[in-house]
Amino acid sequence: MTSVLRVAGVDEAGRGCLAGPVVAAVVVLAQPIEGLRDSKRLSVGARARMADLIKAEALAWAIGDASVAEIDTLNILQASLLAMRRAVAALPWVPDAVEVDGNQDPKGGWPTTCWVGGDDLRPAIMAASILAKTTRDAWMLTLDADRPQYGFALHKGYGTARHLAALADHGPSDQHRMSFAPCQRARAMWA
Repeated sequence: MTSVLRVAGVDEAGRGCLAGPVVAAVVVLAQPIEGLRDSKRLSVGARARMADLIKAEALAWAIGDASVAEIDTLNILQASLLAMRRAVAALPWVPDAVEVDGNQDPKGGWPTTCWVGGDDLRPAIMAASILAKTTRDAWMLTLDADRPQYGFALHKGYGTARHLAALADHGPSDQHRMSFAPCQRARAMWA
C-alpha cells in the first residue's frame, strides 16, 4: 500500500506594507479546490468565500506571523521566513514536503521546493496565499478600528498616497515598520 504525500503549500502576505505584521499561511490539500488562484486575482468577497472553503476542505492549515518589532529587528525577508516557519510548526503534524512561493527556503528542516510564481502555479500555495491575505486583511481592519486616522481598512498598510499623507499628518504609530524609509521619514518629521 502506498501512502499519499502530505505536501504543504506556504505563502505570505504583507511583505511590502509599511505597517502591521507579515502573515504566512500553510495549507495541505486533500485535493484541488475549484476556483483556487492567487489571492491577488480574486475580489475581496471571492477571497473570503474561498478562505472558508479552504478551511473546511483542507487536510490541515495554519497561520504564522512576525510582528512589527520582529520585522524591524530581523528585516522583512527574515521576518517573512520566520512567519512561514511558525505557520508550518503550527500544523498538527510535520508535512512530507513543503512548497513555498518565491525563491527563499524558510529552512525549517523539511524537504522544501521553492516556486517562483507558485501562487499562480501550485494549488496548495494558491490556498495559502488566500488564507494569508484574508487573515492579514482582517488584522488590519481591527487595527483600523483602534487607529482610524491612518485608513488601514482601505489600504491594509500598503504605501498608498493616502497612507503616506496620514503618516505625514499624524506621524507613525506603534504598528508602523520603522525600518522602512517612509516611516523613518515620518518619524523624523515628528521628532
